[in-house]
Amino acid sequence: MQTLDLIIIIGFLVAMAGYGIWQGHTNRTTGDYFLGGRNLPWIVAMFSIVATETSVLTFVSIPGIAFRGDWTFLQLAMGYIIGRMLVSALLLPVYFRQGVSSIYEVIGSRFGPSMQKLASTIFLVTRILADGVRFLATAVVVQAVTGWPLSASVLIIGIVTLIYTLSGGIRTIVWIDSIQFVLYLFGGIITIVFIAINLDTSLPAALQTLALEGKLNVINPDWRIFTDPWAFFSAFTGGVLLSFASHGVDYMMVQRVLGCRNLSAARKAMIGSGFFVFIQFTVFLLAGSLIYLYLGDVQIEKDREFASFIVNNLPVGLKGLLLAGVLSAAMSTLSSSINSLASSTVTDLLGGNASLKQSRIISLGWAALLIGIALVFDESDNAIIVLGLKIASFTYGGLLGLFLLSITRRKFNTLSLSTGLLAGLGTVFALEFSGIAWTWYIACSVIINISVVLTVESFMKNRFSDGQHTDKPVFSKRRQ
Repeated sequence: MQTLDLIIIIGFLVAMAGYGIWQGHTNRTTGDYFLGGRNLPWIVAMFSIVATETSVLTFVSIPGIAFRGDWTFLQLAMGYIIGRMLVSALLLPVYFRQGVSSIYEVIGSRFGPSMQKLASTIFLVTRILADGVRFLATAVVVQAVTGWPLSASVLIIGIVTLIYTLSGGIRTIVWIDSIQFVLYLFGGIITIVFIAINLDTSLPAALQTLALEGKLNVINPDWRIFTDPWAFFSAFTGGVLLSFASHGVDYMMVQRVLGCRNLSAARKAMIGSGFFVFIQFTVFLLAGSLIYLYLGDVQIEKDREFASFIVNNLPVGLKGLLLAGVLSAAMSTLSSSINSLASSTVTDLLGGNASLKQSRIISLGWAALLIGIALVFDESDNAIIVLGLKIASFTYGGLLGLFLLSITRRKFNTLSLSTGLLAGLGTVFALEFSGIAWTWYIACSVIINISVVLTVESFMKNRFSDGQHTDKPVFSKRRQ
């Protein structure tokens, strides 16, 4: 790595850590630390959502998709927008009406504390496994583009992220996320401009060439919607449900909008993030298509196309900026995971009874566990990595089914709810061997979850005439 590139990266890391320490004085309570005093600007929250869901794997793999194929990935992003509209219409009003600190409090107020703890535990296990191995996979990419040893990549990213996360809390995280989003999006634009300048033809002519080769196709008209995940109806529907679940019942995503001033601001942040994700994907798909033209028909390891281009083709200085973009994508996801894990632990498992100092200690514990997972495993543990990357999708359907049941007025027993939730989770594991496209996993999980709950409820009603059910008001009194 050249000296100028190294200076840019070190400067970026020092700036992120320094900003977090400087912002640390703004946190006086756990409400400040976990929700930013419920006064976060919606634009900043919106950019933070996008940055949080964009890991290094997304950063480098989206250009690779266009390099090897076309732009049908955008079908998924179209569904993302509709999914976030559903979250804004169905779930956000409940969260703001109840004034919750954790979304799993909704489950607690409706079905009792045991179900709240179960939902929170599923979230915690999901996040620690998924983000622990995703952090490892991220460090592998950082190693490839920087040349740092894997353990050094893990520790540098982890320690710098930990400094500003512990010091500044969610307010610092969302502001740094916003800066990081702009930085790595700028990196994609830099790539496009650099290639456009250095191509032997004009950009419009290059786009025409790509279009003639079918490299810019967005819609896949294939009617094998249950076996081909990229057939339009399958990809679009999968995008809707994936976004509805991830941004509606995954606390790491919802935490940002809970920190907004009111429901209107939260809806702007949530829906706006869908459009910016679409723009982001378009930029990186275009970058991948142009890299295909620039490099020609060369053989590059899958998902390493963009990293290879950065390392081997960009000049000194620009390379440093792109590497800072890679680190930005890594740190934004890790910081969000640490804070949301701690917040759910304090609110759902400890009943909100933790001081600011204790909350920071809990954050430190979760961070150490995430870093430890990345250090214990290595890139050769392919089966573990694949499972970790998929496990969030495995649990989304079960949690979404539980939340949909919570906004009804029907009575449900804890046993039926727990059975349905576990059945929904198990369904996705079974679907892995069925040949059904992964874009239908959440839909199947939700259907099985709700069906099992209703079946068990019917069985218990017929078997036990006393009908001992948990019946709590749908909407609890707003917290003061």
